[in-house]
Amino acid sequence: MNVQIDITGTDSQGRVFLTWTPVQATAQLVGGPAGGSVDVVLSSAGTVGGLVFDTVRSDHGAASLPLSLPGSGAKVPFWIAGEFQKPSSTYGDAVVQATDKGNGNHLGSKAVMVRIRKNAQTLPAPERDRFLAAVGALNAQGQGAYRDFRDMHTAATTREMHGNVGFLPWHRAYVLDLERALQAIDASVAVPYWRFDQPAPDVFTRDFMGEPSVSGNIVVFRPGHALEHWMTDGLPGIVRELLFGLNAPGNVIDEANTFKLGGTGNNFAGFRRMEGNPHGSAHTSFSFPTSPISFVPSAVRDPLFFMLHANVDRLWAKWQWVKHRADSTDPAAFAQANPDRIGHRLADTMWPWNGVTGNPRPPTAPGGPFPDSDVTPAPGKTPKVESTFDHLAVKGGNPLGYGYDDVPFELPPTVVAGGP
Repeated sequence: MNVQIDITGTDSQGRVFLTWTPVQATAQLVGGPAGGSVDVVLSSAGTVGGLVFDTVRSDHGAASLPLSLPGSGAKVPFWIAGEFQKPSSTYGDAVVQATDKGNGNHLGSKAVMVRIRKNAQTLPAPERDRFLAAVGALNAQGQGAYRDFRDMHTAATTREMHGNVGFLPWHRAYVLDLERALQAIDASVAVPYWRFDQPAPDVFTRDFMGEPSVSGNIVVFRPGHALEHWMTDGLPGIVRELLFGLNAPGNVIDEANTFKLGGTGNNFAGFRRMEGNPHGSAHTSFSFPTSPISFVPSAVRDPLFFMLHANVDRLWAKWQWVKHRADSTDPAAFAQANPDRIGHRLADTMWPWNGVTGNPRPPTAPGGPFPDSDVTPAPGKTPKVESTFDHLAVKGGNPLGYGYDDVPFELPPTVVAGGP
């Protein structure tokens, strides 16, 4: 007799990647007593990653859950999520275990991963190196698919993603697109964020994003580093000259003051000013014009761009959680495009994933449709601006399949636990 556990989002290799968002699962007794039932307890038995369970979709799951499983083999539903602040470090360090409640016998288990975006400054070395290896493989010395991401963010495409209300939604999709490309190389990878309002000396090292250059020279990596042979735009190496000390933050406003941009009404119309500071100020915390990351048309030549923008997205995600602004239909959660511009309205599909070219869109659409994920069908192959809002699906529906280490899944006051 054993217990079989099936979890929504299992990939073709039988792997499960969870975030803080609960997903549906079932437990099934195989070889149980005909006509009877067995009382079992599901529990979190991992070494690093934690799990929580509930009988309904909620934000107060527990580390164990009693279930009565019919001997007929009928599947019994439950909900499972990663335990907040207990993310995984590698696949299989989070485990669902089923135990016979009567005698304590182990009846089955399933290894999973709580895959979460983490602060780059404190990222464990094995996770750091897997991330770097995937980024290096995606670049493939200038011959890989990283070229598509570079071509998405140029002077000719600026109107699609900058200077208007679609800035945050577009870059949320952009970072997620890259993350899914990295996960196609190594499914355990999540994009870490560079928290630019705090010192991050362990990010700017030979082992991670490169030792800072002097007077515009190429950053230095240790021999054998995954980014050692980086190339974009036909140019080798990464040029990045810091205008702040290694033990100091970037030249930006801090998180608390970023949240205050929304004003007393906590409105997106005010919060979106973070495109200037801290976002723009983080980019210009490096010398201009010697550091490509300091200039919009060339910023993506530096892979640090995506760690910077993971933090920009984290700030939006955290503001949405703290202020209950994850509902795109809430007038305070978004704002009208000003000036009115295609690609910045809630119902607009976003370039380049919509494949639309020609005026007023850019003349090309690199990268193709938005990539699929085994974890979730969201945001779809041609995402709309509104598709990006509720990344953890606190309002229901499908999440975007990622989470941050300091932004929990918490149902807003108007949502009743148990909804789909």
